[in-house]
Amino acid sequence: MRPISINVVNSLILVLGSLAMPLALADQHQKDGMDQLISEAPADAKVYIISPQDGDTVGQTFTVRFGLSGMGVAPAGVDTKGTGHHHLLIDVDKMPDLTKPLPASDRLIHFGGGQTETEITLPPGKHTLQLVMGNYLHIPHKKPVMSKKITVTVK
Repeated sequence: MRPISINVVNSLILVLGSLAMPLALADQHQKDGMDQLISEAPADAKVYIISPQDGDTVGQTFTVRFGLSGMGVAPAGVDTKGTGHHHLLIDVDKMPDLTKPLPASDRLIHFGGGQTETEITLPPGKHTLQLVMGNYLHIPHKKPVMSKKITVTVK
């Protein structure tokens, strides 16, 4: 399977800071226990994928638009109550530990700049997409705010 391509802006944001400072802060506070670093999400918070929709057929390069209600979007490193930022999981069968910072990879993409959409390139075949909100340290909220997993067919 070919690696996933993400647009240059998202790659730069990932490299230039969406991980470095928050993960360093989480590491610094690890001795105090991760529990106090996990934020509360508003009870009515919901994250979802606006497009594509479950079952859609898409080209190899397509745009994924993120939806969010009941909470706000804030960049990584900004500790504001009732906010978080998006993480896109691509073809992830087993969820990572949701009590720790989400590990960045080509299958778990961080949007620490507060982005609400991205363009991705996937090889032909069936793929799953899912969103998970993370707090200022990339740690999912106490009651994780996750979208339904959708399946798309790349032609």
